[in-house]
Amino acid sequence: MQNFADPSENPSREHALAVEILVWLSGEPELLNRFSALTGINIGELRALSQSPGFESAMIGFIAGHEPTLMAFCHDCKVKPETVSYAWQKLEYGGQVD
Repeated sequence: MQNFADPSENPSREHALAVEILVWLSGEPELLNRFSALTGINIGELRALSQSPGFESAMIGFIAGHEPTLMAFCHDCKVKPETVSYAWQKLEYGGQVD
């Protein structure tokens, strides 16, 4: 049974999506290197990044910002592009998405 009072046990949908993106990227060395080059985040720092406040924005923004990467991720992980777009908009606009 999940403990709903502990946020670390109940990550947000955006956090869960960001983790899924990170896992997917770990199997895509070229894209992982591109992510590192664009963000300046060392690949060895990714584990620490997953615990930082900007994690969701970094991961979802990377995928949402490049349509071929978005479509590859969505295809491989069976995620609708609209799900990524909604999550990105929610992060960008502070939860105010209509």
